[in-house]
Amino acid sequence: MPDAGHRTAVPEARLPGAGRATAGRETAERAGGGHRPTGTAPGWAGRVEAMTPAGRDRGVDALRALAICGVVLGHWLVTAWVPGPRGTLSVSSPLSRLPEFTPLSWVLQTLAVFFFVGGYAAARSLRAAGGGRSGAGGPAWARARMGRLLRPVVPLVLVWAGISAGLVLHGMPYSSIRALALPALGPLWFLAVFVVLTAATPLLLKVRPGVTAGSAVAVVLAVDAVRFGLGGPAWLGWVNLAAGWLVPYALGMGWAGGALASRRAAVTLLAGGAAGAAVLVAAFGYPASMVGVTGAKVSNLSPPTLAAVAFGTAQVGLALLARGPLARLMRRPRLWAVVAAVNLSAMTIFLWHLTVAAVTALVALRHGAVPGLLTPPVEAAWLLHRLAWLPVFAALLALAWPLGKRLNDRTSSSA
Repeated sequence: MPDAGHRTAVPEARLPGAGRATAGRETAERAGGGHRPTGTAPGWAGRVEAMTPAGRDRGVDALRALAICGVVLGHWLVTAWVPGPRGTLSVSSPLSRLPEFTPLSWVLQTLAVFFFVGGYAAARSLRAAGGGRSGAGGPAWARARMGRLLRPVVPLVLVWAGISAGLVLHGMPYSSIRALALPALGPLWFLAVFVVLTAATPLLLKVRPGVTAGSAVAVVLAVDAVRFGLGGPAWLGWVNLAAGWLVPYALGMGWAGGALASRRAAVTLLAGGAAGAAVLVAAFGYPASMVGVTGAKVSNLSPPTLAAVAFGTAQVGLALLARGPLARLMRRPRLWAVVAAVNLSAMTIFLWHLTVAAVTALVALRHGAVPGLLTPPVEAAWLLHRLAWLPVFAALLALAWPLGKRLNDRTSSSA
């Protein structure tokens, strides 16, 4: 989940550490803690490089940026709107008709990395604020953190309230409005879980992260056993919404405390998680897709299942292995500038990426069946058509960023 409290250094005067970044860079590099750039870059990239604090963990920022891009690209590829009779609109997924593309969900479902990096950043931030095991400063830290996380939600909800009201006045059926709004507001579910875990961080730091993660896995296992093995109620699965994402979050907290530092730990998580997910899918009937599929009886994501937790554990192991190489890549000023921009815009990207896709589909409704946007995803050509729409979505998202920032600033000033 994007972490609004762990901000990336970019050319803004209000950012902490910018003034002392250059002065401390050479000392930190000699100590082995800095990231000397491999070359100089003029313009914006050079300014970002100059303003980045020497001790910035660029590998972690790169992991967060990759996770954001994975989620955005995944959502843009698997969310389809299909026109129906009498002007209705419904949501579909190419994975329901084109199961051969299921492996895409293994690459682009990166929410576990969100929570892993989020737990890491939260634990480090809380300890820096003096709110570690002693608990001092924990409540104030949690309030400030949650305020930063929740404040950007208000503009999104207001925009969709306005859109929905306008569509009602124009006579659009409720089912069609729902088909547009639910995917666009879907990221709020995951943000809500992240907020709960953030609020609980001062308490979670009092327990060993390994114990927390193991306990959460046990809860998910028990819930799945009751649901799928004993015929328990489907609603019980929503217990896993918190427990399932607590696993990577707790692992991130452990990483911040010095655990998982060895290559062996990373390989164990990767191999064990991948093997566990494969066994659950092959032998126990869990869905192969790691994202929800329209019409499927069981989703690995809504709510999370044991297969999703195992898969997420493998992603954590892979993230640990990738952190070092990514940090070295981030020594290139131009690459680092892009990653810094993505991190600074993390909340806007996460909250608004499906809104721009939904609004594009809404505007295109007057033109009937638009390939890749308003056609059933029943053949491979649909995916090629959707890929052609991605630059449009990306451009609209870039335009939405200053609007979302202005709305967020107004909300902040009136709070």
